[in-house]
This record gives sequence, C-alpha cells and structure tokens, in this order.
Amino acid sequence: MKLLLTSGGVTNTSIRDALVDLLGKPIADSSALCIPTGMYGHPSVGPGTRAWQFISGNSGNPMVDLGWKSVGVLELTALPSIDEERWVPLVRETDVLLVAGGDVLYLCYWMRQSGLADLLPSLSETVWVGLSAGSMVMTPEVGEDFIQWRPPTGDDSTLGIVDFSICPHLAQDGMPGNSMAEAEQWVAGISGPAYAMDDETAIKVVDGTVEVVSEGHWKHFPA
Repeated sequence: MKLLLTSGGVTNTSIRDALVDLLGKPIADSSALCIPTGMYGHPSVGPGTRAWQFISGNSGNPMVDLGWKSVGVLELTALPSIDEERWVPLVRETDVLLVAGGDVLYLCYWMRQSGLADLLPSLSETVWVGLSAGSMVMTPEVGEDFIQWRPPTGDDSTLGIVDFSICPHLAQDGMPGNSMAEAEQWVAGISGPAYAMDDETAIKVVDGTVEVVSEGHWKHFPA
C-alpha cells in the first residue's frame, strides 16, 4: 500500500499535497472509506459522540471532510459476520482508507479478525491515511505507554508493515500531548528505529521509501 501516517490528520498544505501525490489525482475525484473501529477500544474516545464526529467529518482532525468524491464507512467489527463478497470488492475499488485513532491494539485485533490485514498486501494502489493509532497499527511495536486494551491472546504486536515505531502528538512542554522528554522515555523501550512527531507532521511511505512531511516538529530515533 501507499501510506500516509499522520499524528493529527491532514492538518496542513504539505500533508495535503503529499496525499494528492499518493492518490495521483485530485481529492475531489477520489473515493474514500473511513474506518472508525479503533475509537471504540479507547476509554477516552468512543463509542459515542467522538466516533460520530469522525465519521461525519466534524472531529477537528481533517480527514473525512477534505472534499472526497464519495465517503463510506467500513466498520471492521461487522465484517466477520458478513460474506467477503459484500465488502472486499468495495475495498479494492476505493482509492483511500481513512483510519481513525483510538486504541491501536483494538484496531489491530479487528484488522486481523476481519480479514482486512490479510487483504492489505494486494492493495498496491490504495492509499492508507492513518490518524494516530491508525498510523501506529502499521508499525512493529507501540510500547507499553500506548496500550490500554489487549486482545484475548495477550498479543501486543502490531502489523509491522513499516519497520519503525511512532510516538504521535509530540507537543511543546506544558502543552497537551507528549513532551519530548516523554517521547525519549518511550523510545527507550522500543527495540527498533522510531519517530516522534507532532500533529503538523506525517510520514509518507511508498515502496519502502520513507519521507517525513512536516510543517511542525519531529525527531528520528535510530535503532
């Protein structure tokens, strides 16, 4: 897949331009499916009002409200109960998947349970736009600080589509989010390379090539 891994959504012109480049056509000519599933597993996010805000494009994290040709909802928890013929063609035909934040292990669990994780390698032209946990799920590990929920197996691995980890919502000291000091403490428990990034930053990945797109602040931590 083509990946645009964001901390806070498509928050500035640079990230939006990177998205259009990945799509290869204007946003207004592109179809989207939004995936709210991760929100339900996080104690401070959903279900309820914030899930509706994301789906309706009223969340304050620009993703669903960018002016897409069409937008639908792909709820991963529902997929195991319906035939693949009902949803796999829809995913294959869609230009972009907009994946909400929330609890990363809950999202990962339902990606695996639904079959979406197995489908990803065949979606070579699809763009994945992650928001916070929707980005972190593509990494090999998230660290104990970002785990609120665990699957019945206790497995805390994520998908490992990329080979680096992400600490989102980097913020200046005293501001809401994760301080650089907290990010450095987090990375001490990560076994591989990692990035800490604020909500004005995204990571673009195409065919294994990694590019940081930012109008804000970020830091790379080598392995």
